[in-house]
Amino acid sequence: MRLRRWVVERVRLDYPRAGRRGVTRWLPSWRQMALLFLFCLGSLTGLLSYLYLQTDIPKNLNDFATQQDNVYYWADGSEMARTGPVNRQEVPLGKVPEKVQWAVLAAENASFYSDSGVSPSGLMRAVTRMVTGGETQGGSTITQQYVKNAYLNQRQTFSRKLTEMFMAIKLDGRMSKQEILQRYLNTSWFGRGSYGIQRASYAYYGKDVSELNASEGALLASLLKGAGTFDPTLSAKNHERAVERWKWVLDRMVDIGRLSKSERARYTKFPEPQAPPRPVGLTGQIGYLVETAKAYVSSHTDISDADFDLGGYQIHTTFEKPKVKALNKAVNKARDKLDPERRPEDRHVRIGAASVAPDGAIRALYGGPGYLEQGFNDANASNVPAGTSFTPFVYAAALRDGVLLQRNGARTPVTPSTLYDGDNEIAVHTPEGPYWDRSGKIVRATNDGDHSYGKVSLRQAIVQSINTPMMQLGMDVGLDRVRRASIDAGLLPSSFGARVPAFSLGTATPSSIRMASAYGTFAAGGTHNPPYSVSGLTHGGQKLGLRKDRAKRAFSAQVASEVDDALRGAVQSASGSAHGAAVAGEEVAGKGGTAQDGTSAWFVGYTKELSTAVSLSRLDPKSQELMELEGMGGEGAASPDTYPLDIWKSYMTDRTAE
Repeated sequence: MRLRRWVVERVRLDYPRAGRRGVTRWLPSWRQMALLFLFCLGSLTGLLSYLYLQTDIPKNLNDFATQQDNVYYWADGSEMARTGPVNRQEVPLGKVPEKVQWAVLAAENASFYSDSGVSPSGLMRAVTRMVTGGETQGGSTITQQYVKNAYLNQRQTFSRKLTEMFMAIKLDGRMSKQEILQRYLNTSWFGRGSYGIQRASYAYYGKDVSELNASEGALLASLLKGAGTFDPTLSAKNHERAVERWKWVLDRMVDIGRLSKSERARYTKFPEPQAPPRPVGLTGQIGYLVETAKAYVSSHTDISDADFDLGGYQIHTTFEKPKVKALNKAVNKARDKLDPERRPEDRHVRIGAASVAPDGAIRALYGGPGYLEQGFNDANASNVPAGTSFTPFVYAAALRDGVLLQRNGARTPVTPSTLYDGDNEIAVHTPEGPYWDRSGKIVRATNDGDHSYGKVSLRQAIVQSINTPMMQLGMDVGLDRVRRASIDAGLLPSSFGARVPAFSLGTATPSSIRMASAYGTFAAGGTHNPPYSVSGLTHGGQKLGLRKDRAKRAFSAQVASEVDDALRGAVQSASGSAHGAAVAGEEVAGKGGTAQDGTSAWFVGYTKELSTAVSLSRLDPKSQELMELEGMGGEGAASPDTYPLDIWKSYMTDRTAE
């Protein structure tokens, strides 16, 4: 009994501490701190031990055993295309050159052969992120990455990270390092739909993995960090990042003693990979539609490209098959007038077209002569100047924001009847006087055919496509405000170049999709609905969320109505610059446009149901620079700027598109 009382008294928690006063009464003793630490350590050890014992390695690989196609559907629900299955082929580790293996290890996990399969620093980052909120970060070993790829999912949550760690420890004890590395190389995603280094070798270099050198291996190793970011063929920025990463991987191989300095010195030229292979079966316009829809899924969901390439998704698009066929037919009809074999001026012609509904749904595209023939999608091209089809945005900006005629003065409202000088070669002015260019000359605006019109209303300038009032109006509104109004209408900020007087006559280079969408803002009473190509997404029968860009008010209903009135005048008036489009109906509105240097021509027109933009250009295949359109069609042919209007009319009057 005495012994029991003694034990109770010895272990009794003396807190708050007896015999102490003030703050010290609440401060735990060093013994209490030590006991607390040991208790927490023991609890954590027990918890981790329990979780470790409860963690099993699945018998089947994740996803690969049930790989599927991705299926794309037309707007009416009928099947449009299938892509897949996953492109993967296993190879033994011995077939992968040792230098290529070490390129991967240098990039991802240089201590692979000596570590225990886990990264303590990566685990600590995961714990820190869990405590502070948010998702975990990377930094895993190759063993952990293999576990994640083969057995788990790609979500960077703490629970997944913890399971990954325990499985990696167990796997490291059951398999040799060589077997783990082999499995990792055979299951990793390298982009271009390729899983495994063998398929990646063919996808990027068109040869067996055994034929790769250290330089090519360094590029493939770079892709493991994110193929969408480091595939050098996707964009100039990607190319820049890929070169930098490739250099780093080779230098890292030298640092860890797996590449001699003399061999590193031989690799000075970046090993440019071949162009991405195009999926078989995506013939004609289908490939452009699939590419557009896939890009939308990538940018409006959290699905990684790697997960998407595993397949099993059903993508319901907004594309209407009859309209796609009618648009393709209209473009081919125009192309039939050209003779590229006999006339150099008819060669390298690029036509892009898109139809967008008022709610933003893309109904049809024309991306080129065929996806397998030309992989670049001209409907989404951002290198063709809008020309004077851009002037409605200048007009809208003026009606919305007014003009500034005196520096630091009040802005003055304008109306459709406000008069401007429509004469040819008038000097462009700022509030301080004439605008001088860098060569010391006064900038002068010119009209088509060098015509002079005298004083004209702003509405008349749009109806008859008179350039000089629009260039001066842009200066009076302020080119920054014109740019903002254009973006509000639907053009992308990346479309714009230098803000000089010619800006108002369409130096911007929007895509056909964006021009159709932006004109649709006027048809929709001033509300812009961003374009979208996917209406629904499912996987395994489960509906997945799609982020849809929100509609926003760009202009008041009055401003939109006044712009719409001018664009209808351009079509419906006998003297209108786009009178030929009136054959498509009494409510048609629109405008054509040409670039000042003669390198592009457009027509953009809309009804209450559909806005369609058609662009025409010629692109030098070697320099990738635009060429003049003059001479297209041969002697006696109509002006090249009539082609977009002819395509638009043929498409809009084709009854099969309805």
